[in-house]
Amino acid sequence: MKLKDKVVIVTGATSGIGEACALAFGKEGAKVVITGRSQINLDNSLVRLQQAGIEAFGILADAASEEDNKSIAFASIQRFGKIDILINNAGISMRSLFEDLDLEVFRKVMDTNFWGTVYATKFCLPEILKNKGSIIGISSINGYRGTPARTAYTASKFAMNGFFESLRTEVMKRGVHVLVACPGFTASNIRKNALRADGTLQGESPREEGELMTADEVAHEILKATLKRKRDLVLTQQGRMAVFLNKWIPGIMDGIVYKHMAKEKDSPFK
Repeated sequence: MKLKDKVVIVTGATSGIGEACALAFGKEGAKVVITGRSQINLDNSLVRLQQAGIEAFGILADAASEEDNKSIAFASIQRFGKIDILINNAGISMRSLFEDLDLEVFRKVMDTNFWGTVYATKFCLPEILKNKGSIIGISSINGYRGTPARTAYTASKFAMNGFFESLRTEVMKRGVHVLVACPGFTASNIRKNALRADGTLQGESPREEGELMTADEVAHEILKATLKRKRDLVLTQQGRMAVFLNKWIPGIMDGIVYKHMAKEKDSPFK
């Protein structure tokens, strides 16, 4: 097994891409630490991992909390003696026009997606430097191309991409691998759990989830990119096309993206 006895932390790993990554990396022999905000969901994910023969440990933690992230690093070292790979997956989304959006919702998205990544990376970095390991950020196509009604989510992912580009350059001569993975639309709970303008949960995805890339497929691609120590990973043909076109014809892309997002179910555009 290619990752035998490596210690991998996956934040926000009680569903979707996070849980799929925990399974994918664990099946390659890694010892896996998962985090989540719900003890019930955390326990359920641990059962699934253990049934797959994976040595796993769960930590109840809020990605937006600096202290919780410090505890994640400390507890992982206490349990397994080291940290080799950090997968910054914990994240939330939102869907509302900025003019209607409560700024507390904007802060919550930034605190979880961006600051959660900064905190986890800060406290795990000494071990990863020591072990010449990997830091992985689960970003989004939104880290390259903003979409309307998702200003806070887009801002958090642009910030993540910039943070990791800068950090990668800092550690490039010290044997540390930094990967930014940008999935396209993926079948997961992130849209169902997206926040509305007032902070309540959206509850229903505006997209046909069955037509999207699965979390398992995304996790497999992230695993392959990690083993190859790739710099960037942009997933789905639609996602790669969006990144390419936005680089060369951003003005035209404004109109294309507007029309595409306006067709969503219950679109906030009047």
